[in-house]
Amino acid sequence: MARRPAVAPRAFQRMLSGRRLDLLDPSPLDVEIEDIAHGLARVARWNGQTTGPHIFSVAQHSVLVERIAADLDPGLPARWRLMILLHDAPEYVIGDMISPFKAVIGEDYKSVENRILAAIHLRYGLPATPPVALVKMTKQADRAAAFIEATRLAGFSVDEAEQFFGRPKISARNIDALVSSMDATTAKTVFLERFVELESEMHSTTKG
Repeated sequence: MARRPAVAPRAFQRMLSGRRLDLLDPSPLDVEIEDIAHGLARVARWNGQTTGPHIFSVAQHSVLVERIAADLDPGLPARWRLMILLHDAPEYVIGDMISPFKAVIGEDYKSVENRILAAIHLRYGLPATPPVALVKMTKQADRAAAFIEATRLAGFSVDEAEQFFGRPKISARNIDALVSSMDATTAKTVFLERFVELESEMHSTTKG
């Protein structure tokens, strides 16, 4: 009996918008901010091990990191703040893996993540790869956010969080609402509103 030809495993994610994002060869044309916001608002940070009636979502984390970065450098252009807001955007497709598990998986995970992030950047008129200085700032803001989340939501003591993330030297304002329990619909709205603000500012600056 002749064998049926092997069927290649499905490598795309179907979105609620109807788009299909190929994880192996993602196209900017298949990226929609509504899909990103919807997904990130439903992806839990800290594997869901946080206090409150709702998960602490990647959508909230993304806005928190962008706000901290703006505090670190108030003159940071809107296009770079938009890249920071989108720094975890691939997780709308691949989910949020805690750092220890990423270390176990290694470079395969990172290569997929980078391809998706490049497609997202290009979709919104940003460089495929962020400048080295921006990567450094994003990591600094990300670690500061992790310290805040760890001590306020994830049960870490201050000393333990400092050991893993360092103690942030920031005075970020108005972050309490971002670190509080928030349902998915609200988290999606907060993320989308910030995206629209930054994208509008970026385009107005370009035109000027």
